[in-house]
Amino acid sequence: MQAPIATTAGDVLVGSDAPLQLDDVVRVARLRTGVRIADTAFARIRAARALVEELTASGRAIYGVTTGLGDLSHVRVSEADLLALQANLVESHATGVGEPLEDEVVRAIMLLLANSLAKGFSGVRLAVVELLVELLERDLVPVIPSRGSVGASGDLAPLAHLARTLCGSGEIRRDGASVPSGRALGDANLRPLVLEPKEGLALVNGTHLMAGAGALLVHDALRLARAAELVSILSADVLLASVAPMDPRIHELRRRARQSEVAARVRAAVGSSQLLASHADCARVQDAYTVRCIPQVLGAVLEALDYVSAAIVTELDAVTDNPLCFPEDGDVVSGGNFHGQPLALPLDHLAVLLTELAAFSERRTYRLLSDRGEDALPPFLATQPGTSSGLMLLQYTAAALVAESQVLSHPAGTASLPTSAGQEDFNSMGATAALKARQVLANAQRVVAIEALCAARALELRRPLRSSAVLEELHRRIRGVSPPLTADRSLAADIEAVSAAIAAGVLDDVHAALCGETGTGGSDGAGR
Repeated sequence: MQAPIATTAGDVLVGSDAPLQLDDVVRVARLRTGVRIADTAFARIRAARALVEELTASGRAIYGVTTGLGDLSHVRVSEADLLALQANLVESHATGVGEPLEDEVVRAIMLLLANSLAKGFSGVRLAVVELLVELLERDLVPVIPSRGSVGASGDLAPLAHLARTLCGSGEIRRDGASVPSGRALGDANLRPLVLEPKEGLALVNGTHLMAGAGALLVHDALRLARAAELVSILSADVLLASVAPMDPRIHELRRRARQSEVAARVRAAVGSSQLLASHADCARVQDAYTVRCIPQVLGAVLEALDYVSAAIVTELDAVTDNPLCFPEDGDVVSGGNFHGQPLALPLDHLAVLLTELAAFSERRTYRLLSDRGEDALPPFLATQPGTSSGLMLLQYTAAALVAESQVLSHPAGTASLPTSAGQEDFNSMGATAALKARQVLANAQRVVAIEALCAARALELRRPLRSSAVLEELHRRIRGVSPPLTADRSLAADIEAVSAAIAAGVLDDVHAALCGETGTGGSDGAGR
């Protein structure tokens, strides 16, 4: 790629004046959408590179270019050793351990790294950005160990593993198998990089693991929130809950838009339900919090997601290298844009809100399985309670998942540890926050899937009464991946199937239809 390539429809541009969005990351990471360098980026990349070369030739002290790194920044590097400095930097920093990051996360990292470099403030050659884009285009995915970043001087160790694959070291996943990077590049007729001054440093400095993983997390958390809302409403309906707490006058007094939106969707979803009509004259005064306070709790979850989403989306188009080049001013300035604190705090917050969402769901599962009083559901939703256990053990699994998530919700950022002889004395631990949030998300998806299975079974036990059209469609979607329970059987595969369906967006259009009825605009956060 020695010249600008014409952009085809649907391609994602790096280095563009138009900022990257959440959907751009998702499309490239998961759908392998094409990536191109924006036409306007070429001149900026070349100008920044020319500045680095000029200042390097002048003998000026530039951090990481003509000096050592971290606590060794006071050591000047001779002209003869400038290339060795960059190569040694990449190799010495590639100290990650643990299972490799998923391919989708690595592709997200590569996109954000290419975009940051293509903005023209990092001083790398065009060839560096081009090779990153070529790897994305050919689906050649660097193997990056998941552990090793402290999330402050950028995601150093993970990005170093990525950088060394560009130089022909390390491994690349190709067609699902890991092969030596040199072989993968050679087979694709791509030439490994020989890093020049500033390039190794530019490749390893940045928040791209935190931001890339965060973007996928936000996308999936928003999707889960929509599904959780639908499932919670179905649970409330089959539990014969009152609709009175959804009165808009109540929610207007709280002055929280998300809460009011959820209440409006609850009213719309159950308004035509025969189950609601069946208990219009019941003597119950109040329902439990997990059905009465759905707007208050899920509204708060959506408010928190708005904050997390805005923080992540802002970072997608950020330049987080160090030092940064300003060609128009003829200057290179060392700073701290690589520090992950603006991401670590929201990512820690994300784990907490997902745990709360899961805990809220598990309590409704418990209630569905132990319904009491007039018109109660059968114990554990069993056809023959005693002879069969029904769905009893689903709540055990949900409780285990919530308990694990509660442990994982301890903020990573409160455990900052210093590195580099104290030069880097306050680290964000944002990568740890992102990785554990991914596990909490997976747990929460399964917990909501469990509630969905219980609510679907409960609806069947309320027949011949029918719920509203939207909730009957929800039931149909659940049964599309999990057949009705006719006798006790293992439901482990059903939990995974419903969880996968939620993650894949099988319920997205059901929620969208409900939003269309209410005019509430859904639960999407910033950047959607």
